[in-house]
Amino acid sequence: MPTVSVKRDLLFHALGRTYTDEEFDELCFEFGLELDEITSEKDIISREQGDTKAEGASDVILYKIDVPANRYDLLCLEGLVRGLQVFKMEAPRYRRVSPASSEPQRLVITKETTAVRPHAVAAVLRNITFTQERYDSFIELQEKLHQNVCRKRTLVAIGTHDLDTISGPFTYTAKPPGDIRFKPLNQAKEYTAQELMSLYKTDSHLRHYLHIIEDEAVYPVIYDSNGIVLSMPPIINGDHSKISLNTKNVFIECTATDLTKAKIVLDMMVTMFCEYFCFLLWENILEPTGQYVHSDYPHSICNPQPFFGISESTEHIAQLLTKMCLRSEVMSDGEQIEVEIPPTRSDVIHACDIMEDAAMAYGFNNIPRTTPRTYTIANQLPLNKLSELLRQDLAAAGFTEALTFALCSQEDIADKLLKNISETRACRISNPKTAEFQVARTTLLSGLLKTVAANRKMPLPLRLFEISDVVLKDESKDVGARNNRRLCAVYYNKSPGFEVIHGLMDRVMQLLEIKPGQGNGYHIQAADDSTFFPGRCAEIFACGKSIGRLGVLHPDVINRFELTMPCSALDIDIEHFL
Repeated sequence: MPTVSVKRDLLFHALGRTYTDEEFDELCFEFGLELDEITSEKDIISREQGDTKAEGASDVILYKIDVPANRYDLLCLEGLVRGLQVFKMEAPRYRRVSPASSEPQRLVITKETTAVRPHAVAAVLRNITFTQERYDSFIELQEKLHQNVCRKRTLVAIGTHDLDTISGPFTYTAKPPGDIRFKPLNQAKEYTAQELMSLYKTDSHLRHYLHIIEDEAVYPVIYDSNGIVLSMPPIINGDHSKISLNTKNVFIECTATDLTKAKIVLDMMVTMFCEYFCFLLWENILEPTGQYVHSDYPHSICNPQPFFGISESTEHIAQLLTKMCLRSEVMSDGEQIEVEIPPTRSDVIHACDIMEDAAMAYGFNNIPRTTPRTYTIANQLPLNKLSELLRQDLAAAGFTEALTFALCSQEDIADKLLKNISETRACRISNPKTAEFQVARTTLLSGLLKTVAANRKMPLPLRLFEISDVVLKDESKDVGARNNRRLCAVYYNKSPGFEVIHGLMDRVMQLLEIKPGQGNGYHIQAADDSTFFPGRCAEIFACGKSIGRLGVLHPDVINRFELTMPCSALDIDIEHFL
């Protein structure tokens, strides 16, 4: 959940009254928020960097408030205040205001942008009055949105500019990096786009966004009518149009790969600060939307008489929704409620979202506790119960449990184990972010061997095991793949220790009450497997079916995992025993 830090005194001033810490904690709880921590800038620095670094830092009390991940309207002081005030007072209405003395501004999007970042929306905020606190909140909201709904600028990038330093109409286009040249924010000279990418590779903040466009043939750029560069999204704004405390009119542009997200972000930027100015939008995205909810819907889910012993009128449900910033009116039939969804509530996409707000406004603590009409008894899944029992006994046998990643590289499950990737039935990740996570694992062995390699300095022998799922392609399943619960163990020492692994297998079978022998028992027979040393591999059969293998690993496998000593391994399917 995102955490918003606000100054306590500034928050109380905006709310129009003061609260004790306990009262404000209760107010947050009623609204569906959580007061996570009460601290100060000095306390934070002291805790993270020591008392010496904290000298001179502010003692102003800060409230750290956890907000739901989909409530983008609560990511700043203004949004929090409006939400909490509406909870106690009346919901605001938003409207567009046309400029009195000039034509609306225009943003022209050229076809070249389709190759890199095809969408853009914009707004002009007029007659704003910035104070230091408002300015800081304005900048902080942009950063919060970038980290949340914008997905670190990959979906949307926000640019804010002093409108009085530029002139429209504005042009959003894309050009080769060598053709873009401007003075970036807080720099002393002009750079080409190529030079900027090199410059910001060492920047602690901006280097995280370079990968979004650096491999593209063209880079997005926004110009004004005089050819001045406003920004090169999603990397950096131009220094010419930067905003300050003296800015009176703000031009906001949001470029995006997702138009819906761009509209949400622009709505948030405008509505959160509308109390400080009037605004003009030429993208028609601020009109409220509507939904109709039958009064029985929230009744039957949240306030049903048979379950909770409460029953609310349609009129009261409408009042509860209005408390949650959703203006509501009872329709003429007396059964349906017309709900107005403001541009701040992008999280409302279905009637169940409206129902949740009605329940929140009513107060979950106000619902009386009753005995459920249906009794159910929870049980552990048989497969998980078997896994837990085996884990306890394998640990008792002297083996240490490991927990490895479910994703790995193709090399880990194929080349390093001397297998062909086509034989592994591996599910590939379509857009892996790193070479270490390309496929879902098809065996637990590679993860255990990497764990051994990372702990080679530990005293020998190393005995490790893991009981977890692997993923295998399966055309008979509706998703084309299935999970398979397996047990894998390795023994790493100066000698192979085949007898140790064999003994572990016998112990597992003893625990499962399967006796040695053919038919309904278990037995092993020689097998060939490229992962194991020739003549040192056996296939395991139980109740007439092959369930896995054990043996001494091939020296090439040992070397490819950067190990230097022999290793034996056991790998069996435990789902067969259910």
